[in-house]
Amino acid sequence: MNYTDEKIAEIGENIIVALKTVYDPEIPVDIYELGLIYDVQISDEGKVKVIMTLTTPNCPVAESMPAEVRQTVSEVEDVVEVDLELTFEPSWNKDMMSEEARFELGMI
Repeated sequence: MNYTDEKIAEIGENIIVALKTVYDPEIPVDIYELGLIYDVQISDEGKVKVIMTLTTPNCPVAESMPAEVRQTVSEVEDVVEVDLELTFEPSWNKDMMSEEARFELGMI
């Protein structure tokens, strides 16, 4: 089955809502607002590829967070498969945080 552009957009919005429920345990801000999600690609068939990073390569949740993200995205309605790619290029920095995240952390 191939999804329409509207359906893909809806799935994308639902994925963002789901990603905003995943938090970095060391920072009280969700991973989406932190800028840890670099890209979300959705195919016509509902296959999703998430490209993400961590705040540092030595992050204590380097094993568990990608698995949590994969599980969270896989639970979104109409997602049939999740491929998660962890990258450190470009390296994450505080400039990647949303204005909301910077406000939450008292940086603005």
